[in-house]
Amino acid sequence: MTQTNKIVRTVCLFSHKPDKAAADKLNQLAERLIKNGFVVQTKRLCSKNLGINEIESKITDTSIILGLGSLAQDKIDLEGFFSSQRVFFNLDLTSQTIDLKPVEFLFKIVSQKAEKTFNFTYVFNHVHSSPFFPSAVYNQDGFSVGLQPTDLSENCQSLDNWFNKLTSTYQELMKIFQTEPDFLGIDSSIAPLYQGKSSLVNLVKRLNPSFPESVTTDFYLKITNFIKQNNPKPIGLCGLMLPCLEDFELAEEYEKGEFSLERNIFLSLHSGLGIDTYPLGIDENPERVVAVLQLLQGLAKKHNKPLSCRFVSDGKAKIGEKTDFKNQYLKDVIVRKI
Repeated sequence: MTQTNKIVRTVCLFSHKPDKAAADKLNQLAERLIKNGFVVQTKRLCSKNLGINEIESKITDTSIILGLGSLAQDKIDLEGFFSSQRVFFNLDLTSQTIDLKPVEFLFKIVSQKAEKTFNFTYVFNHVHSSPFFPSAVYNQDGFSVGLQPTDLSENCQSLDNWFNKLTSTYQELMKIFQTEPDFLGIDSSIAPLYQGKSSLVNLVKRLNPSFPESVTTDFYLKITNFIKQNNPKPIGLCGLMLPCLEDFELAEEYEKGEFSLERNIFLSLHSGLGIDTYPLGIDENPERVVAVLQLLQGLAKKHNKPLSCRFVSDGKAKIGEKTDFKNQYLKDVIVRKI
């Protein structure tokens, strides 16, 4: 295992009083990780009861990404959101009657500032203190860590090989932060990105005949059982992320028609966390999105599990056309009807 494979996707500080001292604390945590051989991709701060402009004015260090947790739709300053550079939030629909209203909110963003679809998600039956945005929700002061654990699977010939590396990395994190009383824990969610060793689908294809065949095996159950049972200090979501366009090899499966919403939801139901960075054509029927959100709400309630839904659009591509996101984290694809 090389040092570059020890990747912290995010170290996130939760603070009811975001200020320079909070930013300094977050930077110190990141530096400690780096000194111990970790790559730190992002530093994040999540608070609550603040406006978009307010939190950006309080945290002037622009290297820190900001989260506002769950916001009420009618309280959101859309113009402030559109002009912000680093603010994320979510809409909690767990107990809301789902009609066209929350979907019209999405389509308004698509038509006015489509790149901001990347910065928010719908959530159901959500849990607090996950360091991953836009799902993060403040519950108490402290910090949590989320990995990009797919990289640790490089050269692994079995899941057990990978699990051993994960165990070692969890133990390293515990040792680094054992003296920190406000260490909330590790969100052991599998958060893939790009291609090769960083892609979950790359690992899937290395250990299975194909991605489609893997879906009807217990491969994903083994992963989620491990990350839930062997995490020494679990916090947050601790599930399997299936970001359609962030995992570039998953995006290729989507283009081939092998990652339909049905397959996405099926995997999420037993191992995953929902629909993430899933492409949306500007001419998609809003009623279809309503139906999907209603289904996720019902499944989250029935199975008592967190689910989320993040559709993304470039504001131009219709169904059957290729996207042009101009976003390094999103692979461009030909949009399919949902």
